[in-house]
Amino acid sequence: MVNESYTGDVSPGGEPHIRTLGCLTLTKVAVDPEMSNNCYLLHCGETDELVLIDAAAEPERLLELIGERSLTSIVTTHQHWDHHRGLAAVAAAHPDATVVAGAPDADAIEEQTGVTVDRRVGEGDKVAVGTCDLLVIPIAGHTPGSIALLLDDHTASSEPHLFTGDSLFPGGVGATRGNADAFTQLIGEVETKIFGRLPDETLFYPGHGGDGVLGDERPHLEEWRSRGW
Repeated sequence: MVNESYTGDVSPGGEPHIRTLGCLTLTKVAVDPEMSNNCYLLHCGETDELVLIDAAAEPERLLELIGERSLTSIVTTHQHWDHHRGLAAVAAAHPDATVVAGAPDADAIEEQTGVTVDRRVGEGDKVAVGTCDLLVIPIAGHTPGSIALLLDDHTASSEPHLFTGDSLFPGGVGATRGNADAFTQLIGEVETKIFGRLPDETLFYPGHGGDGVLGDERPHLEEWRSRGW
């Protein structure tokens, strides 16, 4: 069951938005006025475990949200610099947290941040958030190792919840910078791995901007493929 007071329309410098999903609490915050990246903190009320998705920037703000609690995992959705600028500081403050990333992007993340990726994940792997799991779904195209994270647990919510990084937004897939092969790969994987397996009521949370619902986007897939972005 979702908390209807949540909108997900956050902005850098603004207040975080909080959604209750059964025993999980989802906190969404935007950082960096230039890039306006979304960061997501998931907390299990039963075990007090925490998972951070994308330590994008402003680590002091992220650490304030975490407070005195301990992070279990820090997940980076993909290798682009704007999604891991706060990783080194957050990982240093929480040395017991497992640093997680898609296997094909892990070397680049390590090189850019100086942080060791402890878990290089792929299809079917899971990241625990207390009593719930996030299922890893690799979505190549925006970067080779981009991952989405699926919460599909009826004890938390009757609807699936999907964290898409920069692979899927309301209105289209992520940028591929004119690379036709990368776009073909991305739109194909979004179609088969996301729209092909998840229902219309799935709520999704991208790396920038507002949230979306798969059913609102599904009618536009052919339009996206035709326009090439």
